[in-house]
Amino acid sequence: MNQRVFGITGWKNSGKTTLTERLVALFTAQGFRVATVKHAHHSFDIDRKGTDSFRHRQAGAVETAIVSANRWALMHQLRSEQEPPLSEILERLSPADLVLVEGYKNDSHAKIECRRAGARDRSPLLGTIANIVAIATEAPEAASAPPQFHIDDVEGIGAFILKFLHLNSDAR
Repeated sequence: MNQRVFGITGWKNSGKTTLTERLVALFTAQGFRVATVKHAHHSFDIDRKGTDSFRHRQAGAVETAIVSANRWALMHQLRSEQEPPLSEILERLSPADLVLVEGYKNDSHAKIECRRAGARDRSPLLGTIANIVAIATEAPEAASAPPQFHIDDVEGIGAFILKFLHLNSDAR
């Protein structure tokens, strides 16, 4: 699948989720079809104990699909399998104009690094992980390489991403 992928990376509490959410809203308002991938470093569950689908998984189903008139979800139990690489997850997504990836900082896709004073760790990722092409921070430095944006300049960051990915919002 030839999807345009751009990452939002940074330490815990650096503003990744807020920036991702705001970029999705911006790009969607511009007419783009946007998909997201969020990498979790902890166990999570999107199903509650006692529901039918939870019971199906507990009984041993490898995959369980939940379908309604409003949405559907497919849950895959890894059991003894390894966590799939980002490339495999991207292959499973429906076609989209662009995919925003939160996390997966060690993968090779282009990324913007989020930096905030309230982050758990404030050491720069630039220079330690591949393909950071911009920085979103509370105190951007002018004429820096890579370019820096104020973390709240969603329009500026969005325009940078569209240009970087060769996407034209005027064509929408």
